[in-house]
Amino acid sequence: MHIRNHPLAGSPLGTQREIVSVHYGPQGTGRKVYVQASLHADELPGMLVAHHLRQRLAALESQGRLRGEVVVVPVANPIGIGQTVLLANVGRFELGSGENFNRHYPALFERVVPLLEGRLGADAQANAQIIRAALRSVIPELPEETELASQRKTLLGLACDAEVVLDLHCDGESLLHLYTGTALWPQCEPLARLTGARASLLAEESGDNPFDEACSQTWWQLEAHFRGRHPVPMGCLSVTLELRGEAEVSHPMASADADALVAFLTHRGIVDGPAPALPPLRAPATALDATDVLRAPVSGVVVFVRELGDAICAGEVVFEVVEPISGVVHPVASRTDGLFFARESQRYARAGRSLAKVAGAVAVRSGKLSSE
Repeated sequence: MHIRNHPLAGSPLGTQREIVSVHYGPQGTGRKVYVQASLHADELPGMLVAHHLRQRLAALESQGRLRGEVVVVPVANPIGIGQTVLLANVGRFELGSGENFNRHYPALFERVVPLLEGRLGADAQANAQIIRAALRSVIPELPEETELASQRKTLLGLACDAEVVLDLHCDGESLLHLYTGTALWPQCEPLARLTGARASLLAEESGDNPFDEACSQTWWQLEAHFRGRHPVPMGCLSVTLELRGEAEVSHPMASADADALVAFLTHRGIVDGPAPALPPLRAPATALDATDVLRAPVSGVVVFVRELGDAICAGEVVFEVVEPISGVVHPVASRTDGLFFARESQRYARAGRSLAKVAGAVAVRSGKLSSE
C-alpha cells in the first residue's frame, strides 16, 4: 500500500487543499479498479464503507491476492468537506459557483479520437489498453482555472484508465440503488446482485456529464465511432452506488457493504479466490427515464403517506404538501407503477423541489434526467 497526495490548483490564499489516494496491489498488470467516496461531501456512508474496504484491501494485499491495482479515494471532495454554513456541512454544491460537485466533468471523446486513428487493430483487449493510454495522455491537457476544475481534473485523472469505477454516494433517505450506463448493465448486474440493490437505473446520457458518465461514456462513443473497423469493448464499468440514506452510517452496514464490494472484485478476478455465489437480483434494471421524480407543487410542510419500499400504482398519492397558512393540502401522485425507492430527508420544501422517486418501467421523462 502506498499513499499519494494530489494538491489542487487554485486554492484560496493561505490554504492548500489536496486529494489523497491510497493504492493497493500491483501496478502495471493492465488491471485497475478505482473507488471514491463522498463526492457530495455531506453524503457520509461512502466514507465509512471506504474505511472498511481499506482494511480488507490491506489484508488481501498482504496475502498476495490482489491481481491488479485498487485505488481508493476516501474523501473525494475536500472543497465540499470544508463548506460549513450555520453548523451544517454543505457538500453537494460549491458555494462560490453554485455548481453541483458531481456535474460538468470534461468529456474526453473528442480529445482521444485523433490519438487513436490508425492505431487500433483487430484485438479488442489490445485496443482497450491503447485507449487507456490515450485517456491518460489527455488528462494533463485539461484546464484547471479554478479549484473546482482542478478537483474534477484530479479525480478524472485517477479514474480514467480503470476497468471498474465505483462512485459511492447516498440519497436523503433511500433504499440501496445504483446508476450506470445502459451498455454496461451486463457487467453491472453481478454488482447489483451482491449489494442487494433494490433499483438499477440505466441511461446513456443523464445530463450535465456526472463523474460516472465522464469515465464510461467515452467507451460507447468510441465503439460507435470505430464500429465495423475495430472492436472496442465496454472497457470501463462505471457505477454510481447509492448507499441508502445520509443518516445510515453504521459499522455493521458499512462492513457488509465493503464485503459486497470485495465479493464483486473477486467475481471480476481482481481479487484471487473462489468466485462468490451470486444472490438473486432484487429487481430488474429499468431505464432512468422511467423513474418518476415527484416535486413539490407549492412551498410547505411535506407529509409522506407511503413508505420507502412500497409498490406504487400510477395515480396513487405518495406525499402531501401542506400550506399551513391557507390550510390547503396538495396531494402529489406518481405517474407510473413502480418502486418508491428514494425521498428527501427534509420535511419543508420550496415549490419545485424534487421530493420522491419511483422507479417504473415505462418512460415518463425526457431531456435532462439527473437531479439537481
